[in-house]
Amino acid sequence: MRSAGVIQAEVEILVPFFDVDMMEVVWHGHYVKYLEVARCALLDKLDHNYSQMRDAGYAWPIIDLQLRYIRGARFGQKIVVRADLVEWENRLKINYLITDAATGERLTRGSSVQVAVEIATREMLLASPKVFVEAVERALP
Repeated sequence: MRSAGVIQAEVEILVPFFDVDMMEVVWHGHYVKYLEVARCALLDKLDHNYSQMRDAGYAWPIIDLQLRYIRGARFGQKIVVRADLVEWENRLKINYLITDAATGERLTRGSSVQVAVEIATREMLLASPKVFVEAVERALP
């Protein structure tokens, strides 16, 4: 099991009908959307969300996304998606864990990596912008 990040955020999602296939199992591509919901909650917790990133002059595209499906989520199931901040000084790396809300059973795990790109020049930075690092440091326990 992966170690917890320095800052975490959790969201609960009730699997909607439009996310499942004919077997009533969540289609694999929708898990990326669930990760995004948790990632946004984590960035809000840092008080440096996507709007603030843009206003600071940076885009943060995802350059790597990993998912490991363990058990499929089903229509009507309540799931918990946890996002853990594990790296932030040179890139933004977040680990994810999706579990069943009632039992805690692990359903999916994953990670995403994002890098800062200066919007004005479209140049990728080799280190996270100071404004982002400071936001993380303020949020650290």
